Amino acid sequence: MTAERKRLEEAAAKEKHWRRWGPYLSERAWGTVREDYSPHGTAWEYFPHDQARLRAYRWSEDGLCGISDNHQRLCFALALWNGQDPILKERLYGLTGNQGNHAEDVKELYYYLDSTPTHSYMKCLYKYPQRAYPYEGLLAEALRRTKADPEFELIDTGIFDDDRYFDVFVEYAKADVNDILIRISIVNRGPEAARLHVMPTLWLRNTWTWAPGTTKPWLRQIEAHQIAVGNSTAGDMVLSFQGNPQLLFTENETNFERLWNLHSAGKQYFKDAFHDYVIHGDVDAVNPAHSGTKACGLYVCDVPSGGTHEIRLRLSDRSDLPVDYQGVFRQRIAEAEEFYSFCPKTAGGDAKSVQRQAFAGMLWTKQYYHYVVDEWLNGDPGQPPPPPERKWGRNRQWRHLYNADVISMPDKWEYPWYAAWDTAFHMIPFALIDPDFAKQQLQLFLREWYMHPNGQLPAYEWAFDDVNPPVHAWACWRVYKIDSKLQGKTDVAFLERCFHKLLMNFTWWVNRKDSRGNNIFEGGFLGLDNIGVFDRSKPLPTGGRLEQSDGTSWMAMFCLNMLRIALELARYNDTYEDIASKFFEHFLYIGTAINTIGGEGLWDPQDGFYYDILNLPRGVRQAIKIRSMVGLIPVFAVDTLEPEVIDALPGFKKRMEWFLEHRPDLCGNVSSGLAKSGVEQRRLLSIVGRTRLAPILQRMLDEAEFLAPTGIRSLSRAHLDHPFVLPVDGTEYRVDYEPAESTSGMFGGNSNWRGPIWFPVNYLLIESLQKFHHYYGDELKVEFPTGSGNRMNLWDVAGELSRRLSRTFLRNADGERPFNGSNAKLQHDPNFKDYILFYEYFNGDTGKGLGASHQTGWTGLVAKLIQQSGS
Repeated sequence: MTAERKRLEEAAAKEKHWRRWGPYLSERAWGTVREDYSPHGTAWEYFPHDQARLRAYRWSEDGLCGISDNHQRLCFALALWNGQDPILKERLYGLTGNQGNHAEDVKELYYYLDSTPTHSYMKCLYKYPQRAYPYEGLLAEALRRTKADPEFELIDTGIFDDDRYFDVFVEYAKADVNDILIRISIVNRGPEAARLHVMPTLWLRNTWTWAPGTTKPWLRQIEAHQIAVGNSTAGDMVLSFQGNPQLLFTENETNFERLWNLHSAGKQYFKDAFHDYVIHGDVDAVNPAHSGTKACGLYVCDVPSGGTHEIRLRLSDRSDLPVDYQGVFRQRIAEAEEFYSFCPKTAGGDAKSVQRQAFAGMLWTKQYYHYVVDEWLNGDPGQPPPPPERKWGRNRQWRHLYNADVISMPDKWEYPWYAAWDTAFHMIPFALIDPDFAKQQLQLFLREWYMHPNGQLPAYEWAFDDVNPPVHAWACWRVYKIDSKLQGKTDVAFLERCFHKLLMNFTWWVNRKDSRGNNIFEGGFLGLDNIGVFDRSKPLPTGGRLEQSDGTSWMAMFCLNMLRIALELARYNDTYEDIASKFFEHFLYIGTAINTIGGEGLWDPQDGFYYDILNLPRGVRQAIKIRSMVGLIPVFAVDTLEPEVIDALPGFKKRMEWFLEHRPDLCGNVSSGLAKSGVEQRRLLSIVGRTRLAPILQRMLDEAEFLAPTGIRSLSRAHLDHPFVLPVDGTEYRVDYEPAESTSGMFGGNSNWRGPIWFPVNYLLIESLQKFHHYYGDELKVEFPTGSGNRMNLWDVAGELSRRLSRTFLRNADGERPFNGSNAKLQHDPNFKDYILFYEYFNGDTGKGLGASHQTGWTGLVAKLIQQSGS
């Protein structure tokens, strides 16, 4: 029992609220759907970055390297100024969806280095140039570039080339639940002494403007260098500053004068006051009464070349008590080391560092997410009403949705909002370090104030009624199993609560996404963005409908996940045997449909691959012959049944044997492994039988097709020389192999499923190969890579794929990490080379990181891969 595990137990038992304070600030609250009150949903333009320092947010707050309480009532973060920039650095800068040549893109360098699950210790790094920040240059270059060009990043400007920058390390250590020590270390990497203005800032989220009559909390100076918090439901806290900073106060209020030239009687203090005071010397901008709702301590730090300047603070409800400041930090760091000592001994120091930073990124990417759709649609009392168009616009059918929780985000800058299937993948590595949080997150999405009354899960805030793959049941089952192994006991109540709500979700899928009732599904978007030749969320330009290989396969996988959960619950309550039989039967029907409907189903016997089928008027069926992840996803619909599980459930066993005897037409389409026992008498359930698995794996493991040095591509490289082209009414629709950023603007163009490597689907492929091996064992071997003559069983293939994915981040023989691409600074500079960014996806040929740079959410799966492979 480590000290951190003890804190987790205390939090779970509600003995001590160790999770109350954490990194729950967003990295971007501007340009979001929540803050958008425009007529036509133009979120990026309605609230741009230039207005973020001037306007009070309605729904959330953002900050640099910051923390807040779990309801984001009281916030703390850094503000910096290097003496050159036109604005304070209070938040991360980036381009909007309409400015970037590949849509939105953060233009900063920052790293999450450490965190424990209770945030008893946290550490991050922000790299701040000493020269003027190139805001205009970054925008101008992005606008100049086309979609055929790569993104232009901050590192590409050369601003770090001569090392004239500060490394700003921010650490937090909890002495107690409401006693947080803060250490800011400014390291001057430049060749000369340099000055940095550092403003540790405390503020209250503006709740009073939107709810007239609400008691307004306050901040006030007490003693020489202390700021007290009053009238806040966050509690009576005090921020204490070491040294002799100047304390500045203002209000977290919109600057109506500067934004819209609206003047009011009497002196007003606004959100951007510190900007005016520090940069322009406007002493009248701050409140001389030393009170307000936003405050900071201004430190002017002259740091010698290679030197470090340290600033210490304490945010506490017990600041009158003495504390061993450095001793607490040493203890919390030692406890973090002890907690993470579970990394396999076979993993080298580099792999351990990658895993530790992956966990840190996941923990830092928690965010207080606030979005009450009914209030957002109707507007607030005393405020101008929303435009009438809103009643017929985005999310109008989700009025029940009430989000006010700490949630694991995909990326707090590019995706500062949850996505249902992202969250499912996040919880797999989370279960290794904080299974209670993982279970809570999965249950949250199934609660009645999240799940739609019709059973649909909310997709993402830009379109809650879009469709993500149904992987929630899989995540619930996997978290249950991981938790059981860690705790040595089963949380059946968690599994049962999830199962009942998942029944509603399954019913929604069956009723809404199987239009013909023939067990072939037309899921639409399904999270794969631009993988298809058409935007699958919109009506097809050809007319007709698209029978989706991935949609149908996801549903087959959903069936198996529900079957597995029902069989587990039946161990404790035999009434679940009947439900298990229902999902067994439904799986047989889906497996039969995908393999036989219209002849060969969605299977192409000549190509040895599954394709989407375009059903055109007058009964014409046309295969969309794109060899993509869409055709590999049928492999996900696989599981094995242990003989002891079947024998322990006589009712289920009897009904299964009835199907084997009386419905060979169904059972024969979900592999011969159902009737014939495999290794250790296991039965196999799979929509891909052995005769079809072999040609799929032959393509998947071919380096000229799907197999890349760092994983499985989302599109076969064969389309480099042979793009798919479909002419429709004079318009040519095509899919080319694009290993890096997308050249298509479909779904905004900020992600690409036409060639790059994505961790979530790779992870499911690895799991699927392991399940096939459970049944076939060494009897089934394949060439790895295809054509090499090297034959391996599927367990070993899964292990090799896992190691290839991990190698994305690990140093190779040249000391380079593939995700850093060809940038010599990132690859070899001692102050860059060991910091890891967990990108959204990766170049299909080189492994270079692409898309959102901090999408540790599902790319954090690498932590689980390192844990299970030991390297």
